[in-house]
Amino acid sequence: MKQVNPLLIMILALGVFGIITTEMGIIGVLPQVTQKFNISTAQAGWLVSIFALVVAISGPFLTLLVSGINRKVILLTAVLIFAISNIVYAFTTRFDVMLVFRILPAIFHPVFFSIALVTAAKLVPPEKSSKAVTKVFAGITVGFAFGVPLTSYLADKISLEAAFLFGAVVSMIAFVGILAWLPSMPVTEKMSYDQQLGILRKPQLWLTIATVIFIFAAMFSVYSYFAEYLGQVTHMNGSWISIMLMAFGIIMIFGNFLFGGFLHKSITKTVILYPLLYAVIYLFTYYLGSSFFPMAVIVFLWGTVHSGGLIVSQAWLTIEAKEAPEFGNSLFVSFSNLGITVGTFIGGWFISHWGIHQLMWSGITFSLLAFLLIMVKIKISKSNAEEVNVR
Repeated sequence: MKQVNPLLIMILALGVFGIITTEMGIIGVLPQVTQKFNISTAQAGWLVSIFALVVAISGPFLTLLVSGINRKVILLTAVLIFAISNIVYAFTTRFDVMLVFRILPAIFHPVFFSIALVTAAKLVPPEKSSKAVTKVFAGITVGFAFGVPLTSYLADKISLEAAFLFGAVVSMIAFVGILAWLPSMPVTEKMSYDQQLGILRKPQLWLTIATVIFIFAAMFSVYSYFAEYLGQVTHMNGSWISIMLMAFGIIMIFGNFLFGGFLHKSITKTVILYPLLYAVIYLFTYYLGSSFFPMAVIVFLWGTVHSGGLIVSQAWLTIEAKEAPEFGNSLFVSFSNLGITVGTFIGGWFISHWGIHQLMWSGITFSLLAFLLIMVKIKISKSNAEEVNVR
């Protein structure tokens, strides 16, 4: 194998970090965006939901479409689009233009993510592939831990333009690193479209997909308005909101390992208990959210549970998509983002009709719906297993 620059894996992780910072960083600056464009919080929420909706619609199909194209070309194109879009966010004075440039990078989001993981695994010897993939995947958690709060901090302390330019710089560094260090990677073999699409014929896969949608809707119907909630209900200023966003993200790193351990012990029990645990967190937030110090403690608990949603949902979907794991990953990215879209929209609707304090009930509702679907799937799986044993 040709020797590759050891920093290349970190550059791919940086690219993923830039994607998450671009996608989720907008959550931490929604108050500034509403002021800049003189729009409502619910309208600004479309910057979150439109991004996720496009990922949901285009993810699996675009991943299939570009599966035969040189991976280096795809990665370079994706990070360049993210850099350009952040520059547009910084300088546009029109909300509709900003919406358009939320759509363009969203198209490349699942493609970059899927290909970056595959590329990382191919750049190292087989025995080191899992560690390489883990490092690239860490870009997501670090994006939540530092990218989102740093974006919020820059907007509060310097300007909204500086916050978005930070995202552009991150993507450009990733672009230069990939251009300089990643060798050309033409695709030599791949699964046929029929083989990959074949998993969609499994009824239980669609039940699992619906569960993933509800779990992410539960997570992001509230988290999408995190900064607004802390500002309006808890009465935190911009600096404290930035600190809470960073604390939320950092504790997610711990939560990722915590729920990973739970899944290792029992996937089924962890999946069953997860939505109930999230509903409890939202109840605490609803009743204690107006008090500064209790809410600060809740943020740590919330961040721990929030991180579990990614790994729990992916593990639940992977069970049903084991025949085509890469396509299954694209389905996870796609439908988790559909959940973000649905959750953000419904959360905005709750705010518009009942006020931001009632927002927690949208998260609780989606959590209970996810729990219901999980129990239905488990019951069906047991029935099918009993039928097989009888035969």
